[in-house]
This record gives sequence, C-alpha cells and structure tokens, in this order.
Amino acid sequence: MTHLTRRQKATYDYLREHAAAFENPPTLDELCDALGLSSRGSLHKHIQALVVAGLVEPMDGKHRGVRLTEEASRAPGQLPLLGYIAAGQPIEALENPEAVEVPTHLRSDKPCFVLQVRGDSMIEDGILDGDWVVVEERTQANNGEIVVALVDEGEATLKRLLQRSGEVVLCPANSEMEALRYAPDRVRIQGVVVGQMRAYR
Repeated sequence: MTHLTRRQKATYDYLREHAAAFENPPTLDELCDALGLSSRGSLHKHIQALVVAGLVEPMDGKHRGVRLTEEASRAPGQLPLLGYIAAGQPIEALENPEAVEVPTHLRSDKPCFVLQVRGDSMIEDGILDGDWVVVEERTQANNGEIVVALVDEGEATLKRLLQRSGEVVLCPANSEMEALRYAPDRVRIQGVVVGQMRAYR
C-alpha cells in the first residue's frame, strides 16, 4: 500500500469501508460526489492507478461501476480458503472460496491461499488430518519442499517434492505409504506450503 498516493489510498479506503452503502458498485460520478471531488478526470487517474496496483477491477465496459478486486475486498490478514487438499491419494480439489484469518508470520509476502488437509500421508512432517496449510502461489518448487501438486490437470495432492531427470516423485511423510511417481508433464506445481494452523476443539 506504500506505493499509493494519499488521494489514491483515500479512494481505496472509501471503497473498502463503504461497499455496503451502495446498492451497486459506485460510478465515477457517485465517487466524485462521495469524496468531494470536482474533477471526474482526476478521479479516473486515481482509479487507474488502483487498477494497476491490483486493487480495483479494470473498467473495460464489462460491468458498471468501480469494483474492488476479490483480494482487495478481504479484510487485512485474511486469505481465501479454497477447499480441501488430500494428504493421501490424490482427490479433486474443491473450489469453495471463503475468508480465513491468517497471522502475518504464517504467510509470505507473495500471494497465498489456505487449504484444509484431509488424510494422514504427511503425519511424520507434523501435518495432520484437519489442519490448515498456508500455501504460497508458485509454479516452481525446490526439491524437499512440501507442495500442492496438480496431477493430470484434475487431482490435487499435498506431498514433499523430489524432481529427477524424466520423473517427478511426490513423497508422503508416512512410512506406511509409497511415493507417487509421474512423468514431468503430468504434474503442475500450484504452490508451496509456508505455514500451518491447527484447532484443538
């Protein structure tokens, strides 16, 4: 947020704090009135800066009004909970976005999301069934990192990554389970685990 000017930040703060006051996303004219501005052109420049910053959706004629992006609409400290991730055999990841409060020290400074773990294949790494993992969005990872891997573009799993020549190995942290081995073109990395949360109730 430090790269925004005072007026740009005031515009962003107003959109966040008064979203419920508008039946529909406000137009530039409505925002001018609300912010006490006389120049619609000047406000448009501020809005464009917020678009570049990823805080406001592009005003490309697809919809009416000025809309915050989904990420910018969330409260500070919140990340999207995208569903469940299997820590056993791969299952289909559920797309069910909610907002989850995540402490700053459990996330990185890059875009992150949260998944709830199902299964026990990572228990020897301390990741238990029902835990929430905080995942930094990435398309590449280093050997030894715990990753969210998409297999055959349809099933996601949580495993420790081992990349070899001509092979990707997804390793469980459970001595009773075997590693999953795939050709590299069958596996796509979606993120790397950077934090973990657990409820004791």
